[in-house]
Amino acid sequence: MLEPLLCDLSVPGRVGFRFPEPDVPLAEIPENLVRQNLPLPELYEVDVVRHFTRLSQLNHSIDTGFYPLGSCTMKYNPKLNEETARLPGFAHLHPMQPIETVQGSLALMYELQEWLKEIGGFAGVTLQPAAGAQGELTGILLIRAYFEARGETQRVKILVPDSAHGTNPATSAMSGMHVIELKSDDRGNVDLQALKAECDETLAGLMLTNPNTLGLFDENVEEVIRMVHEAGGLVYGDGANMNALLGIVRPGDLGFDVLHYNLHKTFSTPHGGGGPGSGPVGVAAHLVDFLPAPVVTILEAGDEGMELPPLYGLESPPKSIGRVKSFHGHFGMMVRAYTYMRVYGKEGLRKVSEYAVLNANYLLARLRAHYHVPYDRVCMHEFVAEGRWPDAPDIHALDISKRLMDYGFHPPTNYFPLIVHESLMIEPTETESKQVLDEFAEAMIKIASEAHSEPELLKNAPQITPVGRLDEVKAAKELVLCCAVGAYNR
Repeated sequence: MLEPLLCDLSVPGRVGFRFPEPDVPLAEIPENLVRQNLPLPELYEVDVVRHFTRLSQLNHSIDTGFYPLGSCTMKYNPKLNEETARLPGFAHLHPMQPIETVQGSLALMYELQEWLKEIGGFAGVTLQPAAGAQGELTGILLIRAYFEARGETQRVKILVPDSAHGTNPATSAMSGMHVIELKSDDRGNVDLQALKAECDETLAGLMLTNPNTLGLFDENVEEVIRMVHEAGGLVYGDGANMNALLGIVRPGDLGFDVLHYNLHKTFSTPHGGGGPGSGPVGVAAHLVDFLPAPVVTILEAGDEGMELPPLYGLESPPKSIGRVKSFHGHFGMMVRAYTYMRVYGKEGLRKVSEYAVLNANYLLARLRAHYHVPYDRVCMHEFVAEGRWPDAPDIHALDISKRLMDYGFHPPTNYFPLIVHESLMIEPTETESKQVLDEFAEAMIKIASEAHSEPELLKNAPQITPVGRLDEVKAAKELVLCCAVGAYNR
């Protein structure tokens, strides 16, 4: 049954809340501040609670089901992270408090900086960026500032492989750089000949997503980095896929000069929903002086013998590009990521990546006989298959994804990366059991069979969801923001 609107549930005279009798004299409200005709629904409190609870249960979430959204790493967020972020000592802080009153929080930020440095193999880290995309922007601004300080203003070209995240070219363009796309070779690596042709005195850098959006670790990554460095450029690492590398490979050791982390993808802070994110950036030694200001540092060393802790504070790097976010970033996200790291520890974080890679390769092994995988080699945390068959020409990736909803699964990412036709980008993460992976694989295999025997099942899917298939083009052009759910059905 479709959920009615609150106004449809309204009954005259029902009251959900009563204000207590005032204990101060009443004052007149100016007429221009009063709306005489405000048709708010009249409901009991329980009606409102039940209405919004029912609406929330119509949504798919990581707490209710498998969410194999490739490139997004929709892993389960441990509830302990939420508990620590809500501790009064963290939740009730104000960023303008004197540093003497927030030493515990500064210590947490300092340790998080140090751990991210260690995990990535970098000399410095900023926690300021509010999301991965802003982390990208920060990284390219650091590269630009580095070359400006050296007087190499002719370096305006950023290379972006066609297997990169879609934000990479946008980031480079927003930074005032000139974007050049690099093609992939037949194994999903950066094409070395295409790279060589662009390595000249105008090269500022390369934005390399590794593992890339095909879920593949570039087999020539060290050679790619060497070529860019020999041409005088720097290498930016899109760290959105770090969930595959924890404790196994440190990008800084490979030669990356700068890299952003997505705390929601790798360290389990909440993902999506329009809330705060966090995209810390790690840099090699030659970029530390350009980091956004301020960064957390130790102002005075402690004394273990006298049980005196260090005094933490904030400082501005000498050539800082300035702030990229108000105050010091999204602190609550830092608490959640810090908790996650403390719980797992060094060995636990490595196991996160090992299981993420194992799960992806298990699904790949189960599905490759039923779906064409254009770059079919050992994958990392995700893989990309084609949602089409020559003998079922009317079926597309979107039909497969809609049909998956009828089996109770959230669809994988559709139509990205663009270099794979009708792409299905599947990332199981490390938090799913073999039982869940098998159920998903069986659903995908059955859908492949249905695509040939009963294609109309896919074309008319989903059938059992609260909302049927939308006309997405019409919905984007003709927004209706206050109608009943049923109005969107089909």
